[in-house]
Amino acid sequence: MTTGLFWFTQDIRLDDNPALQQAARQCDQLLLVYVHDSRLERAGNFNAARMGRARRDFLFEGLADLGQQLDACGQQLLMFTGDPIEVLSELVSRYRIDRLFCTRSSGVYEQRQLSSLQSRFPHLNASIRDGYTLFDQSQLTEIVDPFPVSFSAFRRRVEKALDIPEPLSPVLDLPPALKIEARGEQLSTSAGYHNDTWFAGGEQAAQSHLERYFSSLLPSTYKQVRNELDGLENGTRFSPWLAQGSLSPRRIMQQLKQYEARQGANESTYWIFFELLWREYFQWYAHHHGVRLYHLKGIQGRSPLTSFYPQRFKSWCEGTTSWPLVNACMRQLKQTGWMSNRGRQIVASCLVNELALDWRYGAAWFEQELLDYDSASNWGNWQYLAGVGADPRGKRRFDIAKQTRQYDPDGRFIEYWQGDEQTFALDHVDASDWPIPPRH
Repeated sequence: MTTGLFWFTQDIRLDDNPALQQAARQCDQLLLVYVHDSRLERAGNFNAARMGRARRDFLFEGLADLGQQLDACGQQLLMFTGDPIEVLSELVSRYRIDRLFCTRSSGVYEQRQLSSLQSRFPHLNASIRDGYTLFDQSQLTEIVDPFPVSFSAFRRRVEKALDIPEPLSPVLDLPPALKIEARGEQLSTSAGYHNDTWFAGGEQAAQSHLERYFSSLLPSTYKQVRNELDGLENGTRFSPWLAQGSLSPRRIMQQLKQYEARQGANESTYWIFFELLWREYFQWYAHHHGVRLYHLKGIQGRSPLTSFYPQRFKSWCEGTTSWPLVNACMRQLKQTGWMSNRGRQIVASCLVNELALDWRYGAAWFEQELLDYDSASNWGNWQYLAGVGADPRGKRRFDIAKQTRQYDPDGRFIEYWQGDEQTFALDHVDASDWPIPPRH
């Protein structure tokens, strides 16, 4: 008998899950495991945790949803809290696991965990499939050698040359569960986790949103509204479920093509594909550059002129800077775990250019606070804006006053999020933390 272990990571769904499909075909009995590393919730580098409360709750909703779906299939989701390597190692040893199945990750830490597990168990036959990206790694062998120097170069190489694989049907027929003894610290997701935002975690919520969006006419006007600062209908809003892995990018593309067949293609529908290509670019960018995704000098090897002003950073995080639009965006993020794409560019430009802070502090804060945090997209975009990444034009600077006039001309967004309620001057304490008296 073949005993397999499926390691859920950023793929907590039954729909279009190539690795789970393979496990279902090739195993006689199967363990389905998720390991939550609680160390992610502790403050670490750059005064931020790698996972804040909002995304943790969103994750637990998704896991509860997955558990219910697996129960309906006669299987069970085994959830643990701890070091993933130690938890999985014990399971592999105790239950003589023959096969390991998982989805390929672009994250350097996740890749190291998998390598460590394979080193401990050379006999373990590991099957790693692409389910987080539009393309399979095998399709990109020539495309990324050498790696494209910009998104535009990447897009030109893949847009018409590669076919996006068709999404797979949901996995409903699974091998029986292997009976195990409960050991270690088990993770419970049943205790009322809910985000008071637009988003509920899990595959069923993701599929409902996908159907709702493409049943409307919103895709035909996406490009006109994509830069709006607020509003559920001003964007596709797929990113939290994509980042969680409860929604497949290939399924989105299938639905987009079907929409275009019914309603017609236009610049807006193309732009949805365009944005998915940006996400795709950063996934393979992260694969290629590895730990340089997190380096101060980025992939360019440029050392940005920066320092660290604790009070400036605190004001940026709390939304008490001297720029009401920045404050409104940061307060929206803190309360909801969400910020528009335009808002992210504005606040990132503020941190890098106006506050002269290390861009990595901003990237780490986003990692802690965003519902749709994805390591490749987040750190890649911050590098891009800070001028140490893939942008051939160098550092991007946004005129905040102009952005305010253009995207919040009547001040409604600022008023709603109380962006001008508490504002501080750029520096209101000196180097010794003494207050700087205001100028009259």
